[in-house]
Amino acid sequence: MIKVLVTGAAGRMGQESCRAVWRAQDMVLAGAVDTGRAGEKLGKVIGIEDIDITIYGDVETALKEVKPDIMVDFTNPDVVYRNVKLALENNVRPVVGTTGMSGEEINELRKLAEKNGLGGLVAPNFAIGALLMIKFAAMAAKYFPNVEIIELHHDQKMDAPSGTALKTAEAVAEVRGNLRQGLPTEYEKIEGVRGGEFEGMRIHSVRLPGYVAHQEVIFGGTGQTLTIRHDSISRESFMPGLLMGIRKVMDINELVYGLENLIFE
Repeated sequence: MIKVLVTGAAGRMGQESCRAVWRAQDMVLAGAVDTGRAGEKLGKVIGIEDIDITIYGDVETALKEVKPDIMVDFTNPDVVYRNVKLALENNVRPVVGTTGMSGEEINELRKLAEKNGLGGLVAPNFAIGALLMIKFAAMAAKYFPNVEIIELHHDQKMDAPSGTALKTAEAVAEVRGNLRQGLPTEYEKIEGVRGGEFEGMRIHSVRLPGYVAHQEVIFGGTGQTLTIRHDSISRESFMPGLLMGIRKVMDINELVYGLENLIFE
């Protein structure tokens, strides 16, 4: 059985993760961390009264006392790097859904994982459909190099653009390189209205109540357009990929960026 500790357990993704791990036949929900709900019973927080786990307020204490195999992190960009570093230093394999870490931070964590011989996963998106969207976008970029990305999330998301949008842009850029798009003399009447720029392509972020996680990748060609879209209607959409990631990480000895690198082999 895989012992799992969930950090950010009282958040929306954390709660869903706790429920999924609790129901998985090959896993044990061994502990939970949430600084805002420390001392409360996890079962009451997530609506499963059979779970008799008291929520920790401190990640390091939880790692040392619970001694899990896996730490699932759905916290926020301000603390995720420290949490993952603590996990690796305590011989615990991290599975991270929190976005916002820099490339430099991820590289540092890769080195630490390699030094300690531990597997780990940093995944901007656990939805299998979203990973296929990125894969299809990279395929399309060979034939449609002009592209813009629109990502739409709930209004409580802290970082923009989303990790999925950045992963998509990186995958497209690997195929088509840096390509300056559009009219060279265009200008913005309102600053930022054309979105952020990455390797010549534009990324637009929408934040509104009612959304969960959605993305369109729009390609333009001569006399035609191609749109690839993925919609996560509920946070349950991320759970099959999360559980798959937990299982895969137990069999590797390196930190991997992107679930697709573990499932599309």
